[in-house]
Amino acid sequence: MRKTIISLILLMTPCLSALAADAGALKEDAPDSYTVVKGDTLWSISGRFLKDPWKWPEVWKMNQDQIKNPHRIYPGDVVVLDRASQQLRLVQGGKAGPTGSTGPEQAGTTVKLSPRVRAEPLKDDAVPTISPSTIEPFLSRPMVVGPSELDDMPFILATQENRLAIGAGNVAYAERLTKEMGNDFQVFRRGDALVDPETNELLGYQATYLGEARVRKLAPQSTIEITKSQQEIYAGDRLLPAIKEIPTFAYVPRAPGKPVRGRIVSTYGNLGETGPSGIVALSKGSKDGLEVGHVLAIYRSQSTSRYEVRSSALYGRQGLSGNDSPRTYYDEQITPRDGPIFQDGKAISPESIAKLPDERYGLVMVFRTFDRAAFGLVMQASRPVAINDLVTNP
Repeated sequence: MRKTIISLILLMTPCLSALAADAGALKEDAPDSYTVVKGDTLWSISGRFLKDPWKWPEVWKMNQDQIKNPHRIYPGDVVVLDRASQQLRLVQGGKAGPTGSTGPEQAGTTVKLSPRVRAEPLKDDAVPTISPSTIEPFLSRPMVVGPSELDDMPFILATQENRLAIGAGNVAYAERLTKEMGNDFQVFRRGDALVDPETNELLGYQATYLGEARVRKLAPQSTIEITKSQQEIYAGDRLLPAIKEIPTFAYVPRAPGKPVRGRIVSTYGNLGETGPSGIVALSKGSKDGLEVGHVLAIYRSQSTSRYEVRSSALYGRQGLSGNDSPRTYYDEQITPRDGPIFQDGKAISPESIAKLPDERYGLVMVFRTFDRAAFGLVMQASRPVAINDLVTNP
């Protein structure tokens, strides 16, 4: 009985985790302490203390098991920075004092416990890595499919009143629905091909999520109602049973453990550009070593980007007569007062363009992987994120 009481007391005592931090990784204006509040994310909390938020596992000395199942941080917990020892200290369920102590309930102090109501945070209240609302719609949906993967799925045969496009609240008729599939479905359309620009290899096709539907009447030609729509829905769009699984956000932002170099091959919604909080498809996947939580740096390549320095016409033919003669670009030079009025310019060749350095301008975090492709959330970007931009280790 005594051992049970002692164990219970130890469990009820706030847990203090002191972990060494690399002095070079800390921000100069890092606060002495920060109290976690509802709405925080692991990325935003680490960004308050660290120059590079993805170095959180290195600073906190996490092993692989902790990265896959990280210790939970809840609203009300306090992250304390001890500048003297360059340590971060997590105070769970307590209030940090000036030096990171937690008042009377701290290690090495005898505490008299009396009967009282003790509140403990629920499991689902733990601080996520990034905002769930940003990527939750993309976690349970097949965003990459094969050329014929959707062909055998149920599909919308016709729309009520023969409408060309329908949305939320409209009725449609579908084939191939069965009782075993349930009553709730998600609507998809096969989108653009995902092609690796470096190898021209087909990685798959992007499945575009259109909305959700519910069965009104099950029959050879079932009646369905569109309950939610993000885009216009047409006859021929496919129906997939809705997944009831609750997605998990228990992963830690970190750099890949092996070299990774890929390209941005698509932006969600078929946009030419995107920015922070935008969804992008990458040309590397789990077979290339990418895992959920990996953070990659985004680079603009002058020779392959959408707005590259060109030595040829962007569209159509070029030249005054419309022929295909090479177009020469010249660098700007300032003519001195005693120099000739006209000078022969130095042409910028494709070989010279290829030598220009890649420019880093953002970060993307992987949140879902497939064999040959992955989807990531743009965390930071100082310029528009475009197709063909490079992604590599930060």
